[in-house]
Amino acid sequence: MQKKYSIFFLAGLLTFGAVQAQETKVETNTFSVVKELPITTIKDQGNSGTCWSYSTQGFLEAELMRMGKPEYDLSDMFVVSHSYRDKAEKYVRLHGKLNFAQGGSFYDVIYVLKHYGAVPEEVMQGLNYGTKRNAHNEMEQGAKGFLDAIVKNPNKELTPVWKKAFNAIIDTYLGELPTSFTYKGKSYTPNSFAKMLGLNADDYVSLTSYMHHPFYSKFALEIEDNWRWSESYNLPIDELMKVMYNAVEKGYPIAWGADVSEVGFNRDGIGVLADVEAINTAGSDQARWIGLSHSARQQEILRLINTPDCPEIEPTQEFRQKGYDNYTLTDDHGMVIYGLAKNQKGRPFFMVKNSWGEAGAYKGIWYVSEKYVAGRTMNIVLHKDALPKDIAKKLGIR
Repeated sequence: MQKKYSIFFLAGLLTFGAVQAQETKVETNTFSVVKELPITTIKDQGNSGTCWSYSTQGFLEAELMRMGKPEYDLSDMFVVSHSYRDKAEKYVRLHGKLNFAQGGSFYDVIYVLKHYGAVPEEVMQGLNYGTKRNAHNEMEQGAKGFLDAIVKNPNKELTPVWKKAFNAIIDTYLGELPTSFTYKGKSYTPNSFAKMLGLNADDYVSLTSYMHHPFYSKFALEIEDNWRWSESYNLPIDELMKVMYNAVEKGYPIAWGADVSEVGFNRDGIGVLADVEAINTAGSDQARWIGLSHSARQQEILRLINTPDCPEIEPTQEFRQKGYDNYTLTDDHGMVIYGLAKNQKGRPFFMVKNSWGEAGAYKGIWYVSEKYVAGRTMNIVLHKDALPKDIAKKLGIR
């Protein structure tokens, strides 16, 4: 999954002057916290499609805090580097018939933890190209161009050194993978550091909710960035929501994969499954709508989205499936759910940690409505102990 920045802006959002005189003051959301779990600081993925790494590492950092461990800042680029190497090998084995891009999945991080270990952020920051923030486009395109040349097999037989050459590209940008390091006065390897952390990769499960596979079975989610073909358990959406509420209430954070291309997921820290048609219908009879241009109406819609009683779509199982089938529900962004809140009208929201720096009204935190979560969740990852017992039994998870 990787963030697609252009989706948040409707045509004409910069045209503010046309509506200033016709705006009426509207009430905006205010939130009260119902349950809040500890998380680490807000990070910034910069100009890179690595939300999958930032969100899962943030999730694991929150898991460590849940376990009573100190606060850690785990290296995101350690995971990215290993994932590029593994992805390159599969890309070549499949003769280029695999998505090779910056995106990834939660499972990539869990896989790296299990097979390669972990390192602190200070040991591998991955900024070997002279900037203070990630900028991965050149690396991605250069690496893919190299692999495409290899796949063409110009020698009619691949040499045994192409992997070494590819790894050199990744190392040039992200730095060499550490084999040993010192952290707080102690020496570690990546595997010994992971062992010290005490995280068991096998304790984490992925859940989703779609109708094209049997419920209570497992399947590989058919999305481009699931290049490892990892499997998720399939639940009806009402049971998936039950899992999510149960997890937070019991103190377990959640790695949340979602589509954030909806107009209701804005840059101000709000996510609602806005019923734009209902907003338009309600507004058409109001004086403030008379004479507004199309772009001004779009701006007004965005303003109304931040109201406490913004109309929302009812996210049925069929609604989710239709979105998945017609590409309006896509693998778009990874975040961390760490709390529950309500607005002044009693509408339930999930508290979400993002990786866009301290953006928005809540400095990197988003309040996402229950309906948005139900309607636009792609998959989640959480500790298996967070599952309600009846659902764990249905899935055969112990």
